[in-house]
Amino acid sequence: MRPAYPRPGRDGYRRWIPSRRQLLGAFLICTGLLTAGITVAYWRTEIPEDPNSFATQQDNVYFWADGSEMATTGWVSRQEMPLERVPEHVRWAVLAAENAGFYSDPGISPSGILRALSRMVGGGDTQGGSTITQQYVKNVYLTQDQTFSRKVSEMLLAIKMDNTFSKDEILEGYLNTSWFGRGTYGIQRASQAYYGKEVTQLNPSEAAFMASLLKGAGLYDPTLGPRNRERAVERWRWTLDRMVAIGKLSPAERARYTTFPEPTQTTSGRTDLNGQQGYLVELAKSYVMRTEKVGEKDFDLGGYQIHTTFDRKRTDALDKAVREARRRLDPEKRKADTFVRTGAATVAPDGRILAVHGGPGFVKQGFNEANAVTVPAGSAFAPFVYAAALSDGVVRERDAPRRTVTPATTYNGQNNASVMTPEGPYWDRNGKVVKGENDGGKDWGTSITLRDAMIHSVNSTVLQLGMDTGLDRVRTYARRAGLLPSSLGEQVPGFALGNSTPSAIRMATAYGTFAAKGTHTEPYSVVRVTRNGSEIDLPDPETGRAFSAEVAGQVTDALTGAMEEGTGRAARVPGVRAAGKTGTTTDNTAAWFVGYTSKEATAVVLYRMDLRKLELLPLDGVAGGSGETGETGESGETGETGEAGESGEAGETPGSALPATIWRDYTKTVAARP
Repeated sequence: MRPAYPRPGRDGYRRWIPSRRQLLGAFLICTGLLTAGITVAYWRTEIPEDPNSFATQQDNVYFWADGSEMATTGWVSRQEMPLERVPEHVRWAVLAAENAGFYSDPGISPSGILRALSRMVGGGDTQGGSTITQQYVKNVYLTQDQTFSRKVSEMLLAIKMDNTFSKDEILEGYLNTSWFGRGTYGIQRASQAYYGKEVTQLNPSEAAFMASLLKGAGLYDPTLGPRNRERAVERWRWTLDRMVAIGKLSPAERARYTTFPEPTQTTSGRTDLNGQQGYLVELAKSYVMRTEKVGEKDFDLGGYQIHTTFDRKRTDALDKAVREARRRLDPEKRKADTFVRTGAATVAPDGRILAVHGGPGFVKQGFNEANAVTVPAGSAFAPFVYAAALSDGVVRERDAPRRTVTPATTYNGQNNASVMTPEGPYWDRNGKVVKGENDGGKDWGTSITLRDAMIHSVNSTVLQLGMDTGLDRVRTYARRAGLLPSSLGEQVPGFALGNSTPSAIRMATAYGTFAAKGTHTEPYSVVRVTRNGSEIDLPDPETGRAFSAEVAGQVTDALTGAMEEGTGRAARVPGVRAAGKTGTTTDNTAAWFVGYTSKEATAVVLYRMDLRKLELLPLDGVAGGSGETGETGESGETGETGEAGESGEAGETPGSALPATIWRDYTKTVAARP
């Protein structure tokens, strides 16, 4: 069996030249060994269970109510798209440019392999000649290194994958993991980055350009320079011609595309969360999490498209109104202007959160002031007392039946009037009789209608009305209107004057219940969620009857009067019919204005708080005010003075006037919109 070598019977160098039989035997042995080696290597090759992290992680995309992109979150700008939703002309543009024989090849290209080997032998790198299957393997499972060992692994995995998965599955994975430049992976995010549209909306001409980016986005993005544009136009034309050549585009349709489809100017593919957008994103994410339709772990993996209720123009207008009002603050000159916080929210009567001002910017301050539940509502709570009384009537004597009240029912409006129970005066824990102190100590006499008491915010009347109605019933109606039970205060006389701490979002929601003629809808910020094109069912927001339409109309009538002739005059907008109420607290730590039209309700709150200590500070002297409140009681059970009241309505001091100013300027801008 041992070959005769060197060859006997030969002289000189001829004895070292193998015979044809020896050459054939050597070739067959090498071929057999190589085949056996490749076979063993193939069978030992397994498709990794864990792809590269960047190949599977996606970003979440948030959209404004008008459908335009608001923000993206996540480390990788990528959104998967099922192949069936990718138009055929987009698929074939990619195949024509990259691998026209994709559906018939075995996952590798023999000619491409020979080219790669020749380059290696010639001292070059191994790039080139890859099929789409090989490129997908490289994207998902391997590094981008151009080495021989990596190339061998790529080819073996490509063959294995071609025998394991369908061609459509491989093409879908390739389109969803390829780099397209502008910070994007995948055809869907690339389409949004270059043309501002879904991949489903690309035409063949745009698809041909997108395919050219796979050759190297840094070389073919036309916005990066004139030379890039030349390359992009040339590649675009070639791709369209290739589509005709392989029968995937008719000559007639090709003739329609003579002008290069210019993409938008270069963008990063990411949206900054600074400004108000970060607060909106957090609200939307929180809402999705609360529906329990998406787990937090799944959400963090990305791939979700969240369509929100937020109105971009309203958000910008609200932010501008707050910033303009805050120009009056000068923390460097006035200590009283330090730690001044401003939150605001607009909610539609059907529960849609339209706009939010959460603070100076999400990156600067993550704490959302529009969602804070640490600030007393003060006298802005009074409409719920009024609505409860109109709904259920009052009891003023022990064991007496409830007596119906109307807006024309009269009550005592005297300053320092004692709060009465059927057994007599109400005594606080300090042994003092609780009294209602009116704004500025004004005495409204022994007979004032409930409507007028609401218009002029007469504290003594509201305190007594709350006691007569029953604080438990007031609590029930406040909750039905939309205030969270956890934010409702202690049931003491001061409950009627707002010792509760609802957020601006919830106050806008509750006032919106009056605008909706007594029907309450839970606030919501997301209308639709999809993941990679698949719809995720969201529960409908809860709705319920809080007040009768008649009661809601009576409250609206009184609050309209408050804006026309009462405490809300500073918020009036010419030509806009609105209802609203100021709100201040007896210790002067918060100022509110909450108002509504038939289309929306907006709540604005201003307060002082050092976020490191979470302690409310007085508004005395804010914006250059005198700080004289004229009040000494508390929005709760009273202490040393034995009096309960409010610290003056908006307009008495510059600081307390700012919420009404913000509401007015914002509403004026919104009303002026076409």
